Amino acid sequence: MMTLDLDPETDLSFTRLLAVPRALVWECWTRPEHIPHFFIPAPNKVTAVDLDLRVGGRFNTVFDVDGQQMDNRGVYLEVVSQERLVFTDAYTEGWKPVPEPFMTAILLLSDAPEGGTTYTAIARHRTPETRKAHADMGFFEGWGTVATQLESYAKGLIR
Repeated sequence: MMTLDLDPETDLSFTRLLAVPRALVWECWTRPEHIPHFFIPAPNKVTAVDLDLRVGGRFNTVFDVDGQQMDNRGVYLEVVSQERLVFTDAYTEGWKPVPEPFMTAILLLSDAPEGGTTYTAIARHRTPETRKAHADMGFFEGWGTVATQLESYAKGLIR
């Protein structure tokens, strides 16, 4: 598995063991029908998903947060089946830069004991100020909730 040098000034990261197979975690993150079930902490909702799973392909979602629609557009930077998924809001499809990007997300997956998955989520920011803002917004709580929702949802998909 790839290891990354994390910069404590600009990166946020956590690792959790999920009690579901890695292939299923990958499926949940890469098929649009699954994203609404875990991708944003409840009671907020994902109301639209448009994915094109390839480097340079779109990773677009729309959130409903407290009745406000939030349009999130981004692209995939790296897609390594069942191991690594990297996407950013620094660009939109067609490599169009955005004026004020927030972060690049890096998901690392590996096999864990008893058929589970070691799940690492990294949020890489351009500046220490953006990192701090994300931490203050609740990165650990929010992404932790997403991991919990993902695990719960994926358990229901086990055949």
